[in-house]
Amino acid sequence: MAHADFIQDLAVIMLIAGLVTLVFHRLKQPVVLGYILAGVIIGPHTPPFALIQDEHTIRTLSELGVVFLLFALGLEFSLRKLASVGLTAVVAAVVEIAAMLFIGYWIGQYFGWNRMDSIFLGAILSISSTTIIVKALDELKLKSERFSQLIFGILIVEDILAIAMIALLSAIATTGQVDAPAVFSTLGKLSLFMVVALVLGILIVPRLLAYVDSFESTEMLLITVLGLCFGFCLLVVKLDYSIALGAFIIGAVMAESRQLKRIERLTEPIKDMFSAIFFVSIGLLLDLSVLFKYAGPIALITAAVMLGKVIACGAGAFLSGNDGRTSLKVGMGLAQIGEFSFIIASLGLTLKVTSDFLYPIAVAVSALTTLFTPYLIRLSDPLSVRAGAAMPRRMAVWFARYPAKLHALKKRTDEAVLRKIIIRILLQVLVNCALVAAVFVASAFIVTEAGSLLTFPAKAPPELPDALTWGGALLVSLPFLIATYRKLKALSMLLAEMLVLPAAQGRAGTALRSVVTEVIPAAAVAAILVLIGLLSESILPPWPWLAGILVCAAIVTALLWNWFVRLHTRLQVALLETMETPASPG
Repeated sequence: MAHADFIQDLAVIMLIAGLVTLVFHRLKQPVVLGYILAGVIIGPHTPPFALIQDEHTIRTLSELGVVFLLFALGLEFSLRKLASVGLTAVVAAVVEIAAMLFIGYWIGQYFGWNRMDSIFLGAILSISSTTIIVKALDELKLKSERFSQLIFGILIVEDILAIAMIALLSAIATTGQVDAPAVFSTLGKLSLFMVVALVLGILIVPRLLAYVDSFESTEMLLITVLGLCFGFCLLVVKLDYSIALGAFIIGAVMAESRQLKRIERLTEPIKDMFSAIFFVSIGLLLDLSVLFKYAGPIALITAAVMLGKVIACGAGAFLSGNDGRTSLKVGMGLAQIGEFSFIIASLGLTLKVTSDFLYPIAVAVSALTTLFTPYLIRLSDPLSVRAGAAMPRRMAVWFARYPAKLHALKKRTDEAVLRKIIIRILLQVLVNCALVAAVFVASAFIVTEAGSLLTFPAKAPPELPDALTWGGALLVSLPFLIATYRKLKALSMLLAEMLVLPAAQGRAGTALRSVVTEVIPAAAVAAILVLIGLLSESILPPWPWLAGILVCAAIVTALLWNWFVRLHTRLQVALLETMETPASPG
């Protein structure tokens, strides 16, 4: 009988959703709103019939909707895109999120809501909807416009920051307070995990998918993709991170494979089905009486979202060097909230840290801003013309000159090339350090969790397990430590040429350059080793053992230096080749 109830619920959801979205499609309205309305129609808060028998099962299926929704967003994201979006996307996204977090928090405080409601409201308002914006721009035939490309770049950065925000909110909800050291610790661990997962994933997953694809079996490829998706999500949940984080990262990793187009085509129907259930489940929780009760806050928050995002995103785009017209169009294109807002609102309910009224308010604000999105995009051109005409002449001249000056500054070839080289070296150093830290953290975790499974002779010194584990982790890390030293030495040589004036010739100048060239990398590697010691404190052997391990590591490094350099170079080349290989059209 339980199975019959489940089939009945699924049939009701799909039939009502299909009918409502058909009407919305004919009215040229976003189908996401149709799914939510379908949920309201069949939900427990809408009389006279209770059409859904087992809401718990529907909630479970909606979790799958979150997985596939974030997995699909990950597939649309790639490190190549992130590198190409430039400064505009980063500046605009950071300005927007900071502004909306502030606005949302103080709106909550203005209405007398508790602190956690206010924090979650700020997070709900800070992320625009990738799904809704892309669909709106596609329907308006504006996807190829320059402002649309800037919007897509901002959405990529927003998606990454949203994933970090979800993990951070989970930590804040668990502790019940905003503790600055805990926040930085959470962000540090999250950044470390994301970097390591992306690097190792890009080295392994695309090659595995290429091997599976060589059998030319669509079924085998689909099952492998789903297995990797759910397997990685399970790993992420076991590490106490959000399942949304796991789905997004594994999607981003698969975005670097040559089979990307086939994976998107194979998973799209599954994504559409479970995403529909996810949005319908949002409507199931929507109590219309709450919307009437909180009509005032909903109206104020809706206005704050549209006005705040237009100003914040427009200002961010302008500050990074775009003209006023383009910046205004970017701001008006991003003036709504969507799927991440639902996920954040659901997180607050699941963790039982937010009030019941916050979720329906988030849904109502999303629905209203989604309805206005196409009209705002259409109005951006005439509004920019009117704003330009109404602007005082001095201000108009300044607005026109600022982007030109910034572009001229960026075109200084020598400085631009030098800046790119320094940024590239620093990124490579950060990735190597992240991999080293991951090796030691993983070793400590394995020993802590599975130490009882390791057996040593009864006469063995008690320090031996920790010494072997720490020494093994150091041996695995040597290629990355050597690469870090070499990169830092190259950077220090560059800095020595920049900092030591050409006039400083002779012995003094040579000595100064030598100090900068040798001291910076040596001091940095020493600092990294100290950090490693702090991260692996639980398995750090006593000083006599540690000194012996370091001496052995120095000997191995001297003997196998060239081999370690070649090994790291091969890994780096493999990583770059994977990222630079275009996806196959099939």
